[in-house]
Amino acid sequence: MATVLLVEDDDHVRQALLRELREMGHAVRSAGRALDALREVTADVPEVVVLDLGLPDLDGGEALKMMRAVSDVPVIVATARDGEQEIIRLLGSGADDYVVKPFSAGHLNARIEAVLRRARTAPRRDALVVGGLRVDADRRQAWLEEVPLQLSRREFDLLAFLAGNAGRVVRRRELLAEVWQQPYGDDQTIDVHLSWLRRKMGESAASPRYLHTVRGVGVMLTEPE
Repeated sequence: MATVLLVEDDDHVRQALLRELREMGHAVRSAGRALDALREVTADVPEVVVLDLGLPDLDGGEALKMMRAVSDVPVIVATARDGEQEIIRLLGSGADDYVVKPFSAGHLNARIEAVLRRARTAPRRDALVVGGLRVDADRRQAWLEEVPLQLSRREFDLLAFLAGNAGRVVRRRELLAEVWQQPYGDDQTIDVHLSWLRRKMGESAASPRYLHTVRGVGVMLTEPE
């Protein structure tokens, strides 16, 4: 059994899939619009999302990118197009799997189970601990002095990468490549996210505890003295 978020704007299709997936033992929530789905994902993360690309308020591909910006939840996209380039594009945008319309609930259930098997059998990584900071990459959670930090996806990725390289100055170019997956970009992007991250960690650039900017070079995360 899995907690599934079904994102489908066609009421008849949504109700039929809801009924059949629940009969198969899944706990299913649903949304008919992309923005409603994004709110569902950020409020209460499901174990898997089934995302129809033909949504009324937002292009499905854009919805997928936005979902990836806030969560690592496995996403199965439902598309009417089965061309190779379309599938490559969707997988490159962050989809974990896909189903081509029309599909049966049994076929979708098999895809859900396969995606969850891959997610659940991934090797566990030990949490990173630097002073009073603890970062669990697998659970995508971080704590400071045992208090949970409420971080966005990008803030968490930035903190996790810096924690994994604690004590070393990480150059801005490396942050862009590893955290933003961009070979180049605007340094202001890094500065803004660092500022948000510092605020949530109760520090500032003028009075750093963990996050130290090395002017002209990069950023270093260290244990407070």
